[in-house]
Amino acid sequence: MKFDAVPVLDFGGQYSHLIVRRVREFGVYSEMLPCDIDEEDIKALEGKYNVKGLILSGGPSSVIEAGAPSCAPAIFDLLRPILGICYGHQLIAKMFGGRVETLGIGEFGIAYATIRRRVGILRGLKRRERVWMSHRDSVVEAPKGFEVLAYTRDCPIASFAHFKRRIFGIQWHPEVIHTDRGRLIIKNFLFRICGCEPNWRPESFAAKAMEHVREAVGGKRAIIALSGGIDSSTAAVLASRALGRRLTAVFVDHGFMREGEPEEIRRAFEEFDIELIVREERDRFLRRLKGITDPEEKRRVIGEEFVRIFEEVAKEGDAKYLIQGTIYPDRIESGLSRRSEKIKTHHNVGGLPSSMEFEGIVEPLKDLYKDEVREVAKALGLPEGFVRRQPFPGPGLAVRIIGEVTEEKLEVLRRADAIVREELEASGLAEGLWQYFAVLMDTKSTGVRGDSRAYGYVVAIRAVESSDAMTAKFARIPYRVLEKLSTRIVNEIPKVARVVYDITHKPPATIEWE
Repeated sequence: MKFDAVPVLDFGGQYSHLIVRRVREFGVYSEMLPCDIDEEDIKALEGKYNVKGLILSGGPSSVIEAGAPSCAPAIFDLLRPILGICYGHQLIAKMFGGRVETLGIGEFGIAYATIRRRVGILRGLKRRERVWMSHRDSVVEAPKGFEVLAYTRDCPIASFAHFKRRIFGIQWHPEVIHTDRGRLIIKNFLFRICGCEPNWRPESFAAKAMEHVREAVGGKRAIIALSGGIDSSTAAVLASRALGRRLTAVFVDHGFMREGEPEEIRRAFEEFDIELIVREERDRFLRRLKGITDPEEKRRVIGEEFVRIFEEVAKEGDAKYLIQGTIYPDRIESGLSRRSEKIKTHHNVGGLPSSMEFEGIVEPLKDLYKDEVREVAKALGLPEGFVRRQPFPGPGLAVRIIGEVTEEKLEVLRRADAIVREELEASGLAEGLWQYFAVLMDTKSTGVRGDSRAYGYVVAIRAVESSDAMTAKFARIPYRVLEKLSTRIVNEIPKVARVVYDITHKPPATIEWE
């Protein structure tokens, strides 16, 4: 069975991934595609999905500047409904002969739209709607055949439609939670305009993923990079059911795991019917990281070293393919498309070396968000402890130590992190958190112990709430809990002199510090 799909053409907008998320939340499959794909690319995608419509995302460029990104005109001849959001709205206007200008007054943040006609994508809205704007250019003249549906005080054409061709444009961002009825706009487009059926669910993804693994690997052997986290564990179970005894799971203990974690991972996977190889490589990774302080270089070095170890194991077992638990946010933050900004390199995406001794890399979860992976894990019957396990970066504590990684810093951070986890779990707060951990800063601070001066490390505590890791809010941990955390850390770890709490959302920050 093919899933109904509405892909998003990415023009580099900061909210592009949110559009994909909102579409999927309605049970319709979506993924981001480069904005310059052509008619043949869409037809190729139809081999896998029922493409029922397209969404053109926002973007940082100006459509009236030379060299601004565009899309193939043939996209509009596919007889599929199209929705342009922000930049996509302006691009439609320009391509069909309308007029876009910089009026000198942009709209950023909350604005109020007046709805002239509550039809099409705007069906069910109120006459006046609170919306989220982020633009400097505006459509000032609609193309021939297009009807103006909405405006704001500073934007004369905030939404338009060509009903016969089923082409819609909207200047504000319906995918952002600050737009009051944004979900309704997307719902209208998916079901009233595109005629989609909500037939995609993460758990129904498992069968297709196993089929993909079997087709990619063929009759050969493969190894899977197992970290013990939800992503790699889910990928391991999927791949095992697809390949059986032709799969070997490889857990590399690089020395950057949390307290007690390597032992926990070994015990857990002894219960799965998967061949497991454990490589103890702590000294090897520490030697490679000696003197390195740049976080991107850390990720690159760790990614390369992982692959070299996997190559060694693969050669011993005659495995030709490497399977990874890469997920969609990893690819987005590593720079998914030519227009997207790279936020940070993930060791299993942009951190991979250019030369590898594998016939191919297979990533069965590469199109899923973290919460969707959890749904797949449940469907596969993974233990609840794995399903609810908080995310942990592949490079581990190495990217939670700011600056050079040393044995001493690892010892300090490992214990601080354990205290953070113990206290937040004991307080009952952990269940509502996406991640909670400690970071060791590359600075020291003066303190007082007894009657003597102390000079020690600074530990930062990070705790966030999120649903998909693409956006996050810092958690408002009660002061009594923070006080207990601070007291325990400085008392139990003499080398720490100060504890701070990170109160930055994502964006502008990332969840991890490096």
